[in-house]
Amino acid sequence: MPTPRRNVELKALDPDPARSLAACRELGAEDKGVLRQRDTYFRTRSGRLKLREEEPGGAVLIQYDRPDAAQARESRYRLSPVPEPDALRDSLDAALGTLVVVDKERHLFLWEGVRIHLDTVEGLGSFVELEGVAPEESDLSAEREKVARLREALGIGEVLTDSYSDRLLGADALVAAAREAMGRAHAPYSRFHVGAALRAEDGSLHAGANVENSAYPQGQCAEASAIGVLIAAGRTRVLEAAVIASGEEICVPCGGCRQRLREFMPLDGKVHLCSATERRTVTLEELLPMSFGPEYLPA
Repeated sequence: MPTPRRNVELKALDPDPARSLAACRELGAEDKGVLRQRDTYFRTRSGRLKLREEEPGGAVLIQYDRPDAAQARESRYRLSPVPEPDALRDSLDAALGTLVVVDKERHLFLWEGVRIHLDTVEGLGSFVELEGVAPEESDLSAEREKVARLREALGIGEVLTDSYSDRLLGADALVAAAREAMGRAHAPYSRFHVGAALRAEDGSLHAGANVENSAYPQGQCAEASAIGVLIAAGRTRVLEAAVIASGEEICVPCGGCRQRLREFMPLDGKVHLCSATERRTVTLEELLPMSFGPEYLPA
């Protein structure tokens, strides 16, 4: 397997696209023209996988891992050219399921090895993105320095921690994953089906259902099942959760599961409490006030 490529990147909202365009030209960045891109994201156990179809250009399958952090961050990725994108898209959708489709217009500039993307994303608005592409031997310090210089020159303020796909998905995909898991719950005794889904810090989704047992204490809540899936996928941090049940009232985690979430989730993390027709969003701290967490244990 080839070594993943790397870059240093950041993304931010662009409140003044005309100003950003003028700044790129003032810097003497090479104008590579406007591209039309469609990125189809597929469900994965970890990381991210998308099929990019670009005009002008072609199609490429991109697998990548990148932390969600409000700073220039390292991204590791693999590119695989795709000669027949329609066939591959249909195959991946059948095997994995499509997560979301991102359509955007990208004005591309190049400056000292850094890609400047002035993006207009359907349904989201305007953004500016910097990608310092690194050679294999780089320690990334040069790329970070160039990205920092460009950030200052372009007047980029707050850096976003999420991706376009995350913004389009929002809570809907999380709730959908929980609902799908609920449909596979094993609840022959209570007939109370519950599904839970967790969003990890890399944006991946991990879902589980309640599993009952004829020896009642041996059953497992949906939240506990989802946490097991998360850990098995190599993730240890939860940013957002959704819980849904088959009843008419919104479903709230039991006391034990609130503490289970506390182990992996920040207190300001959002928890979506759902029924078939209703959704209420609260923070973990609202669900579990005056809570005890890992930080209280001696180092």
